[in-house]
Amino acid sequence: MNVDVIVIGGGPSGLMASIAAGSHGARVLLVEKGGQLGRKLAISGGGRCNVTNAGDLNFIVKNIPGNGRFLYSALSQFNNWDIIAFFEDLGIQLKEEDRGRMFPVSDKAKDVVNALVKKVVETGAEIRKFSPVEKVLYDHDSKKVKGILLKSGEKIFSDHVIISVGGMSVPHTGSTGDGYAWAREAGHTITELYPTEVPIISDEDFIQDRSLQGLSLRDVELTVWDPKEKRIIRHEGDMLFTHFGLSGPISLRCSSFVVKGLKKYGVSKLLMTIDLIPAKNTEEIELDIYHLAEEHHKKIVKNVLKGYLPDRLIPILLQKAGLEDDLTFLHIPKEKWHHLAKLVKAFPVHVNGTLSIEEAFVTGGGVNLKEIDPKTMHSKIMEGLAFSGEILDIQGYTGGFNLTAAMVTGYVAGKSAAEESKKKQRI
Repeated sequence: MNVDVIVIGGGPSGLMASIAAGSHGARVLLVEKGGQLGRKLAISGGGRCNVTNAGDLNFIVKNIPGNGRFLYSALSQFNNWDIIAFFEDLGIQLKEEDRGRMFPVSDKAKDVVNALVKKVVETGAEIRKFSPVEKVLYDHDSKKVKGILLKSGEKIFSDHVIISVGGMSVPHTGSTGDGYAWAREAGHTITELYPTEVPIISDEDFIQDRSLQGLSLRDVELTVWDPKEKRIIRHEGDMLFTHFGLSGPISLRCSSFVVKGLKKYGVSKLLMTIDLIPAKNTEEIELDIYHLAEEHHKKIVKNVLKGYLPDRLIPILLQKAGLEDDLTFLHIPKEKWHHLAKLVKAFPVHVNGTLSIEEAFVTGGGVNLKEIDPKTMHSKIMEGLAFSGEILDIQGYTGGFNLTAAMVTGYVAGKSAAEESKKKQRI
């Protein structure tokens, strides 16, 4: 069997690569090792699928801290607004939620998956499920891709192969790192793999005793500090305390910086702080809590602070400030109010890692981008070979940025493969 373009992997990037290649006149074969296309896509966004983000180009790149600048050339060909128009043309109406996140109006990720698969079929591409790939075939003498060998023993030939198999995160959806070996076989290097967008682990007493488990904090700021107390990164939004540490949107956004920071500085722990009231400074908070306690001077301070601070955090804050929680206003030294206010602005949590790469939402690291043409997503080492999606060393924050990167790289890889195939046919 011979086709113009083979796409390996039926995730969002592989589906988009197939659509782009087919729409530009190529005969496409999409091979998927499992029995379901778009499995990871179907569970993304809590089952609602945050397909992209409505921010401007610089905002998109800023929110892809893992080599987002590499995408400028690709985004000039197909960007987040093109993704929005693409889905609306498929009949999937989108709505904008907080921070520019775009979801289907139906709130059903399955609608997005079904629309993509339907479009793949409409372009004339052949889809083969339950077709795991054993290896990608290369002619190392001429440095050209030749096709693929399926685990069934069947060889399928093509001058263009796009590897879109994802990374190692959420392996039950099929992302088990298969593509790294194929990339290495072609001569590519793989940058160090690490978990990103992943919950953070802490062995603080208030974490281990589960006294804060399930506590959700809204509109707070979370900061990661280096050992010299220099800020590494800060994010504002929502977070969650768990039985093992920190989760929720801003915790996930900080996670890669925790992983990298622990390694860079050769330490076992890093300090993170939570600003519980970002809208006010320390002096304003000090005045607030002082006047509250003064107004209710007969009440114990623990009860006075209820409503101003999260109830379950109050005993811990008081303990860290050196205060008994049954004290009243008249029994609290003035300097303690300042100490308490500082803790509200920088509640400390020492963290010592993250969950594993398999439990992460995104895999950090991947195919070295120095070896990839940013205009086409094609290999600079092996002619006819291209990569798209999470297998590349590109990582974004949650909020539609990873899916944007996946679909943009998929589109560009598919389009460029189809155009190259046409050129060869004309020669």
